[in-house]
Amino acid sequence: MNTVRPAAPQLADIEPYDPKYIPAEVMISANENAHDVPFELRREIEREVRKVAFNRYPDPLANDLRDLIAEANGLDRDQVLMGNGGDELLFDMALAWGGPGRTFLNMPPTFSVYKNNAQLTNTAIVDVPRLPDFSIDEEAVIARLAQGDIDYTIVTSPNNPSGNRVHTAFVQRMLEAADTLVMVDEAYFEFSRHTVRHLLNTYENLIILRTFSKAFSLAGVRMGYLLGSENVLREFKKVRQPYSVDAVSQAIARVVYANRSEFERGIEQIIAERGRVFDELNAMEGVEAFPSDANYILFRLGEGIDAGEVWQRLLDAGVLVRDFSRSAGLENCLRVSIGAPEENTRFLEELKASIA
Repeated sequence: MNTVRPAAPQLADIEPYDPKYIPAEVMISANENAHDVPFELRREIEREVRKVAFNRYPDPLANDLRDLIAEANGLDRDQVLMGNGGDELLFDMALAWGGPGRTFLNMPPTFSVYKNNAQLTNTAIVDVPRLPDFSIDEEAVIARLAQGDIDYTIVTSPNNPSGNRVHTAFVQRMLEAADTLVMVDEAYFEFSRHTVRHLLNTYENLIILRTFSKAFSLAGVRMGYLLGSENVLREFKKVRQPYSVDAVSQAIARVVYANRSEFERGIEQIIAERGRVFDELNAMEGVEAFPSDANYILFRLGEGIDAGEVWQRLLDAGVLVRDFSRSAGLENCLRVSIGAPEENTRFLEELKASIA
């Protein structure tokens, strides 16, 4: 037999997620933290990792880490759930609240994985597109939720790739419009200084997603977590992989979270650099940068400038940014992650040369 039967039919129109990971001298495309874990913390991590028994399964729920996060957020352990990066938890959301006969409300342009997960689980998708400035069409979303048939929705704050955050009052309106499970993806909240954590005390249909990949410099470790009600997280436990968070990642994350104040200076530098890059982008002729509360900036190139060609010129010059120019609602747009000051300066110089 030299053939194989087709894969599941829902895969037919899905393109594999491609983060465009291409080696470059200046890699500012993936919203990673420009700063690695501080040296002294790495030494402490090494000591903790030496204690890990590689021949034993890890704590399936990472309870020590859950306790640290719960205490920091004024919650109980059962209101925290760890995952293999935010990506696993996003897929678990679609598994637990999606499926045949279920409906997901999406607000594009936003993180494409949300829609992909719905497609993979045969979940119906309702799109409520964002306005031209990338703000949410709030009245349209509330009206659609009020119809009562939406099982879950995800609102990103700050939004990826546009960088704008959602207003707390709107989140409250969403939570009160229906019994829809509302996830607020706060992967970048440390850079926005804004969270809806306080709403968890009132709304059982709210869940918050966070990650160690951005502010805490652990993109290579894969660690994310949810904050929510015990009842909601119990459903996530039913679909999650039993040992998805390995023992080494748990040890690393425990040290980093216990010492998270050590990352504050780097976060402040990224916020300051974000302001500088934004101002210099908008000072360039033919460039429109959109305000951002995250560690990246989306910008659109003007008429007569092909963003795809500019992306290639930047790459040829050793600078990798993210090309969104062929995505719906993001035509002729590129996104740059905020790097170290010297990386940002080089990007700005090369961009100016590329559009001259």
